[in-house]
Amino acid sequence: MSKLWRGGAALALVLLVAGAGAWWFWFQRDAAVAPPAAAQPSAEKPATPVETVTADAQSLTDEVVVAGALRSNESVNVSVEIAGLISAIHFEEGEPVEEGALLFELDDSIWQAELDEAEARLALSQSNYERATELLERNVGTVANRDEARAELGTARAAAGLARARLEKTDIRAPFEGVLGLRRVSAGEYVTPGQPLVNLENLEPIKVDFRVAERYLPMLETGQEVGVTVDSLPGRSFSGEVTAIDPKVDPASRSVAVRAQASNEDRALRPGQFARVRLIVDRRDDAIVIPEQALVPRGEEFFVFKVVDGKAVMSPVEVGQRRAGEAEITTGLAAGDVVVTGGHQKIRDGAPVQPIDAEQVS
Repeated sequence: MSKLWRGGAALALVLLVAGAGAWWFWFQRDAAVAPPAAAQPSAEKPATPVETVTADAQSLTDEVVVAGALRSNESVNVSVEIAGLISAIHFEEGEPVEEGALLFELDDSIWQAELDEAEARLALSQSNYERATELLERNVGTVANRDEARAELGTARAAAGLARARLEKTDIRAPFEGVLGLRRVSAGEYVTPGQPLVNLENLEPIKVDFRVAERYLPMLETGQEVGVTVDSLPGRSFSGEVTAIDPKVDPASRSVAVRAQASNEDRALRPGQFARVRLIVDRRDDAIVIPEQALVPRGEEFFVFKVVDGKAVMSPVEVGQRRAGEAEITTGLAAGDVVVTGGHQKIRDGAPVQPIDAEQVS
């Protein structure tokens, strides 16, 4: 009886273990088939706040900044055409003068005497010619006498004209309006033809000579706008325009000479000064400009995140001119596009975003 009981107990234990194993197997299978709680669909990720600006069209210029030198609009060393003694000086150094103003006088006593003599001979020749003509009309004189008298009259007229011209040259006058420099002679000094007496400079407008690299030659044309600045007048800029372009390119420097004229009404600019010339070679009135921080570099390419229907769209762009924290976009953007300027590290292409105007943030 005890053996039978022990055998039944053992069988019951085996059946119990087998049932427990079956239950464990079916439980694990159902758990594997059922998706875990972490894998269940979740709610959409909230939009990321990002700073944005709206791309707009602006007027933009392409500029070339080069060194230049200032020149007088007109410049001359006043001199004499005839030798003589300076008898009077009629100006103060450094003062402005009008065209035709009397500057120097030479002693004219000799030239006045020569003119008086020439005019006396002219009067005599005129009388001789009239007398010869009258005698010829009365058939008393001859044609040869009349012609000889006429020739002498012409010679006398020429001599008187020459003497008068020489006398006029004893007055030295300003050939144009300008500002006088420092005189190099004094009253009582004997001067000779061509000797410089004083320099005269016309300063309004003033010329600016500069050179630009030959690669800009196709962009150059007369009438282009220039801005001129000098170190002695910080904060001031003088406007002007290109007036002439040298047709020859310098083979040594591979540059071309350009001349411009700038306004100088107050004569603040002076010939010989070093100048910085800002030459505008192109102007665009509809350039698309965005802040530089909107650019996302990837190797040698640039991208921006545009906000389209509440999502960030990574778009390739081509960058043109850059200036003071701004960049021109030549392709890839249009006026009115909204671009991300802050928060790039928190978003990716296609991510939902919440635009915040960058101007409001600042």
